[in-house]
Amino acid sequence: MEHEFTKTIKTIIENKFGDVSEQIFTESPLILYLNIKTKSANKGSKSRGSFANLYAIYVLVEDYFLKNFHQSEMYSDYEGAVYTHIFNRQRELPFGQKLQNHAFNHRLNEEFKRYFPTCDFIPVLRNPKTSRYWFNENLLKVKIQENVHNISETVIQIIDAYIEAKRDSFEKFLQLCKDAQRLTEEQVREFIKQIVAPTVDARIFEIVSYSILKYYYSDRSIYWGYEVDRLQQENLKLFKTGRTNANDGGIDFVMKPLGRFFQVTETVDMNKYFLDIDKIEKYPITFVVKSSDSDIEIKCKIEAQARKQYSINAIVSRYMECIEEIINVAILIERFEEAVAKGYLSNILNEIIKQSRLEFNYEDEEENLAVELLETSFEDE
Repeated sequence: MEHEFTKTIKTIIENKFGDVSEQIFTESPLILYLNIKTKSANKGSKSRGSFANLYAIYVLVEDYFLKNFHQSEMYSDYEGAVYTHIFNRQRELPFGQKLQNHAFNHRLNEEFKRYFPTCDFIPVLRNPKTSRYWFNENLLKVKIQENVHNISETVIQIIDAYIEAKRDSFEKFLQLCKDAQRLTEEQVREFIKQIVAPTVDARIFEIVSYSILKYYYSDRSIYWGYEVDRLQQENLKLFKTGRTNANDGGIDFVMKPLGRFFQVTETVDMNKYFLDIDKIEKYPITFVVKSSDSDIEIKCKIEAQARKQYSINAIVSRYMECIEEIINVAILIERFEEAVAKGYLSNILNEIIKQSRLEFNYEDEEENLAVELLETSFEDE
């Protein structure tokens, strides 16, 4: 597979290995894996970054390289990297502040085996009793004819280049959002509609969806209480419950005081919907779906898959009843237009900027001050 960032990978390898660079690229499973995982580098910030598995590789190979094992044959006697050290190190890297331990423990190895089922080696080796970790040195040595080439430094350089590309693309996206504050209302509306299109990345879609729905619901209120003659009025508030695409098994948004759950997805795979429903013991969920299909079409597709997999109508019905609502792209845009009509356009744009900065751990004192905008006025059309 070749993509735009492949050129960068090949240039880095060529600078290090010269005439044998093409062979190293094609014969190293690790390099090929990096090539697969970095395909989003030059597609803009709306393309999902692959940081967790790459950073697990990075910190273990960095530990190997900095201790000069690439220049010795002593790695087999190494006591291993301390888990807390490599875990903290990944969180020091750009975009890595909220990463968990899944890549170290199983996710990287499982994905690597899916891509390279015939490879004899897995990347991460660990001793659960001592919490010590190693990178499989066999994947860092590439034999070309009679010569063995150690690619540890090259691996670090490739991931560094990927980080820089993603940082650059994010900064451009953030700048686009900030520039939009100086556009006319109509131009801003069109800009936001573009970044909820079915073709954008799920991470940005989730951020924009939250920003729209937060203000769509914000002026709606309910009356509730424990006694009929002592009811209180409260506006609906939508809360974001975690990181986007975190694979943490959580629910994306929750609404107070109704206790309504929202899950954002880009698939129409019945198993994903039913898994989310099972997570919370069949509590009703609203699904926000990155799809141009109508809400009726999406629900019909899910039900058709369910009826094919389950032969019992009662089981299918029980799951389908838990789908409280489906909000597709068209419905999301309708709700965006309603929120804009009520004067929330600047709030939505500022929320997108705020959530993007939080999501990508973009920290800079001057920028932080600039983005603390409570009100934004648009130029007259």
